Amino acid sequence: MGGLRYGMTRQTPNKAPAPQPALARPLDFSVPSNRIAAAGALAALLLGRAARGNWWAALGVGGAAFSAWAIARELDPDSPQTANAALPVAAAAALLGGPGNPLAAFAALSGLRMIAGTTGQAATPADQMGLLIQSALAAATGNRSAALLSAAAPLLTPESHSWQPAPGVLMPRLWRDRAEGLTTVPAALLGLGAVALTPTFTAPEPVASPCDRAPRTVRAREVQRARQAAVISLALGLGGGGVRGLVPLAAAVLTVGLRRVRAGTVKPSAKS
Repeated sequence: MGGLRYGMTRQTPNKAPAPQPALARPLDFSVPSNRIAAAGALAALLLGRAARGNWWAALGVGGAAFSAWAIARELDPDSPQTANAALPVAAAAALLGGPGNPLAAFAALSGLRMIAGTTGQAATPADQMGLLIQSALAAATGNRSAALLSAAAPLLTPESHSWQPAPGVLMPRLWRDRAEGLTTVPAALLGLGAVALTPTFTAPEPVASPCDRAPRTVRAREVQRARQAAVISLALGLGGGGVRGLVPLAAAVLTVGLRRVRAGTVKPSAKS
């Protein structure tokens, strides 16, 4: 089992602790997977610069790689290996088809983090505002399925039940992804492969990783709900366009799904 820890927050003695955010998870470089993520994202960025010839596209490749790693950590808390595998998969798809839309990737990441409850904290007002802004930005750039994931996250989280971020999904489209033809093929194939693993990916599975900021483990039913939401968002993205923005989500779903397929083959007697 690989614990989930990104980083821990220190509390000042003899003072009432301030509400902790549910979305912020700083990297803790004492965790090996976090060091792999940082090194892998940097390598993807440099490779993107060499292949694409400009730093803007390179940032998109590096961002896609890191986002895939981070999303996989939310969807598979006990297995950092799946996140480490998702990183190069997303980097390769971004290199072949273009960097996509980081606003959609971050909206999806925040929504899934909220639903999976990996920090163990209920959403603060700042978290709710952050989800609203991210949802609106994703919708404005044409990735409404990612916007929906971020906007609906609190409604799928009993401790944070709120409609506040929901209006973000109604933001009109202000920018269009002009990618056409072969540039969308890697993202589409990645997404189709991920969706094909839905039955295995969303089946119940125990979770043993501790929450970042709560004295309990991550709840298996909340992780399962996040996986279900991820597949729905991915399927909507495939059907409604803007699929390049969901490359990190597709890479994460695919690698977690393949890990579960392999685990089911190697350990057929395992029970969830």
